[in-house]
Amino acid sequence: MSKMRIVVFRLLPMFALLFGAVNCPAWDYAAHRAINQAAMSALPTNFPAFTRTAVAAERIAFLSGEMDRWRNTPDLPLKHLNGPDHYLDVEDLALYELSPETLPVFRYDFVSHMALYRSRHPEKFTPPEGKNEDHTAEMVGLLPWSMAEMYGKLKSGFSYLKAFEEYGGTPEEIANARENIIYIMGVMGHLWGDATQPLHTTKHHHGWIGENPKGNSTARSIHAWIDGGFFEATGGIDSQSLAEKSRPARLVRLDNRTARPEEIFQTAVRFIMEHNTRVEPLYILDKEGKFSAQGDNKPGREFLEKQLLAAAQSLADTWYSAWQQAPEDAFLKKHLSRRAANQK
Repeated sequence: MSKMRIVVFRLLPMFALLFGAVNCPAWDYAAHRAINQAAMSALPTNFPAFTRTAVAAERIAFLSGEMDRWRNTPDLPLKHLNGPDHYLDVEDLALYELSPETLPVFRYDFVSHMALYRSRHPEKFTPPEGKNEDHTAEMVGLLPWSMAEMYGKLKSGFSYLKAFEEYGGTPEEIANARENIIYIMGVMGHLWGDATQPLHTTKHHHGWIGENPKGNSTARSIHAWIDGGFFEATGGIDSQSLAEKSRPARLVRLDNRTARPEEIFQTAVRFIMEHNTRVEPLYILDKEGKFSAQGDNKPGREFLEKQLLAAAQSLADTWYSAWQQAPEDAFLKKHLSRRAANQK
C-alpha cells in the first residue's frame, strides 16, 4: 500500500467526525464538478442560451457540490433532511418486502411503509449502532425520489420562465426565473453523481458487511478512497477529456422508448440499479490493487471515469427532457394576461 493511501486512511476518523459516520459524501467536489461540466457539453446548441454563458456554466459547475456543503453545519434537522437523499441501500429493500419494481413513486408513501413495517415486525430489526442523533441510521435512502423531484422542479422552472417570457413578465421576473433554473440544474447534478458512485447504491457502502466468501475489503476507508482519494493521488480528473467523450443529450429512455414525464421515477430507480451491479466489480478491482496510488491502476481509473461519464450523460438527458417536457403554466399565463390588461 502506498504512503499516500496510508495517510488518507489515517485521516479518515477525522473525516468521519466532520461528515458523519454513515452518510459520507459521494465523489469529491472535483468529480461532481466534472460531471456537471461534461453534462453541459452534451446539451444541444438550441438549449436555452442563458444557461450556456461562461458565468452560468461556472455557477452550474460550482453548485454540483452544494448538497455536500450542507453538511458543514451541525444542525440535525438539515442532516436528517439531506443525508438520505444521497443514497439507496438496494439490498435492504428486501427487509421491507420491497423490490426496485415495487417501490412507490411518492417519497412519503415509502417512508410510511418503512415505519409501519418496522412497527409490525420489530423482530426483524436491530437498533442502529451509534448515537443516531439525526434519526437516519435506519433509513434505506431516498436517492431516486430526490432525483425525480429535482426533474419536476426543473420542469416547473422552464414552465414559468416560458410564461414570463411570452406573456409580459418583467425583466426582473425573467432574470430571476432564469437564475432559479441555473440553480436547480447545478444542485441536481449532485444526485446523478451520487447514483453512479456504486458505494452509494449498496449496504456495503463502507466496506463489505455480512457473509464475505470472496474476501472483499471490510475497511471503512474504501468509501473515501473511491470518492476522491484515488483521483487525488493519481493526477486528478481530466474534465476536458470527460466532456469530449459525452454523447449528445437526448430524451430520457425507458425500455428502448422515450420515457413519459410520469415515468422519471422509474428511470431513476433503474439508473441506480444499473450502478448497483458495479458494486462487486469495484470490490474486485480494489482487491486486485487496481485502485492503488501506484502500479497498474489504469483499470481502476477507467472504471471510475466510466461512472463519471454515465452520470454526465444521464444528467444531460434529464436536463434536456425537463426543458422539452415542461407543460404550459396555465395559472401564471392567466395572471400575466390579466395584469397586462389592467395596465392598458
